[in-house]
Amino acid sequence: MIPPQSPAGPLWLACLCAAWCRTCDGYAPVLREVASAFEAALPALRVRWIDIEDEADLVGDLDVETFPTIAVLDERGVRFFGPLTPQPETLRRVLGATLAEAAAAAAVPSEVEAFAARLRSDRR
Repeated sequence: MIPPQSPAGPLWLACLCAAWCRTCDGYAPVLREVASAFEAALPALRVRWIDIEDEADLVGDLDVETFPTIAVLDERGVRFFGPLTPQPETLRRVLGATLAEAAAAAAVPSEVEAFAARLRSDRR
């Protein structure tokens, strides 16, 4: 279910994974499936698959220990950051809840904010 309230500007959905992770291999189609369900209602949705080793400059000092780790952010800040179980319904619920939440973004560690700033400015 797509919530009626959506951000006016871009929304980034990033999945941080690693090429050697078999869970990540299986999660790629899940990310595509869920993102495509949200793209009609969110034309400014920017989906990124980020290999933490190939894009180490983008990841910076962020320590990703569990895969997949999902980041959802908008112009106001980081709306969600953390590992998820690799089921489509989990990602749907997290994405829907972060979009429905009207409150300001929660405080997050500085390395997560630094990653979010780099992701917002990255033009890939």
